[in-house]
Amino acid sequence: MKPFIKEYTNDEKLKADIQVLKDKGIHKDDVYVLSHDDDRTNRLAGSADANTIGIKEMDIGHAVGNFFSKKGDELRTKLTEIGFSQAEAENYEEDMDEGKVLLIVTNNENVDSYLQK
Repeated sequence: MKPFIKEYTNDEKLKADIQVLKDKGIHKDDVYVLSHDDDRTNRLAGSADANTIGIKEMDIGHAVGNFFSKKGDELRTKLTEIGFSQAEAENYEEDMDEGKVLLIVTNNENVDSYLQK
């Protein structure tokens, strides 16, 4: 099953939605934050108690290869490793280029309904 993904421009809204998911019983290990800015990603993941897509989510060959690649390549690889197609990864990476932050949730088909308002 493909992960749930939603784009945010507002960090506070992202954090609020992560709290909603936790309140609904979504496990922290299934909630990821991704943006073009590592500091922003880490700050949001830390304050919202979510994850970043790191070495454990990626196959080690890609993780090592990413160490030397450009940021866009790294983000696209992270997205394909977690379950998106190359075309989807390119579209999401372009959105992150424009300052959007992605909320990605794996292993849960009810997330969409939890975040409907």
